Amino acid sequence: MKTLFLSDLDGTLLRSDAKTSPFTNQVINELTEQGLLFSYATARSYLTACKATAGLTARIPLITYNGTLVRDNVSGKLLFSQFFSFKEAKELLAVLLENEIFPIVYAYDGQEHFSYLPEEINKRTEAFLSKRRPDVRDRPVLKKEQLLEGEVFYFTCIDEKEKLEPLFERYRKQFHCFLQPEIYSGDFLFEVIPQEASKAQAALQLKERLGAQRLVAFGDGENDLDLFQAADEAYAVSNASEKLKTAATAVIGSNNEDAVAHWLLEHFTTDLETTESEVRLCMTPEK
Repeated sequence: MKTLFLSDLDGTLLRSDAKTSPFTNQVINELTEQGLLFSYATARSYLTACKATAGLTARIPLITYNGTLVRDNVSGKLLFSQFFSFKEAKELLAVLLENEIFPIVYAYDGQEHFSYLPEEINKRTEAFLSKRRPDVRDRPVLKKEQLLEGEVFYFTCIDEKEKLEPLFERYRKQFHCFLQPEIYSGDFLFEVIPQEASKAQAALQLKERLGAQRLVAFGDGENDLDLFQAADEAYAVSNASEKLKTAATAVIGSNNEDAVAHWLLEHFTTDLETTESEVRLCMTPEK
């Protein structure tokens, strides 16, 4: 029975230094050569995810931005995507600005870019951006209308929890929202993506396109809950949130112990083998 193995990155596949270890790279690379169907689903962009996983050579699509964009990890080609309508993005931006929350807005116009008002963003947001520079997506703008140029797919707001929480409650049913501390800085992030977008939805699309019958997931955060619910088996690392551990099939070791790689090494068998041609067929963009 063909299985797709799908891992979260930060706090799960990545160690605390925000990189995959040489051991994890070696294990996954060797197992993919034997037929392991492996990928990851992350809140990161394709660009920052590839930097963090340098050394991995899995040749199947990668789920980025919490399921809004899925890319071929060889060519970088966009395979499928979910965007806000212009009306949705405009109305959400207006409410954020009315509440003196100045977001980073991610959009696509043939290439990805993230926009923000440099004179308005707070120190937390500037610190978040500074860790990503230089970045070809970086696009500071002067007017709020410019934040909505292109097809918008992601809003990131960084501020005090007390300031963000009412907006999370307001939009959690209308859109797919996350409110949680950033894993490295501890600053609270309120992130909003289209209602139809999620790690789970993107994972199920991959599962279908690859002809897999089962989905096994690994994660650490509450933004992995929908993925765990969609999976046939789900494993939380020991450093995961208690809520995710409750939803898991079982709890494994920590991210700093390369727990996902050890689990795959112990449980993967080559009777799940998938051919290179089957994987490349999955890389064909949807029309």
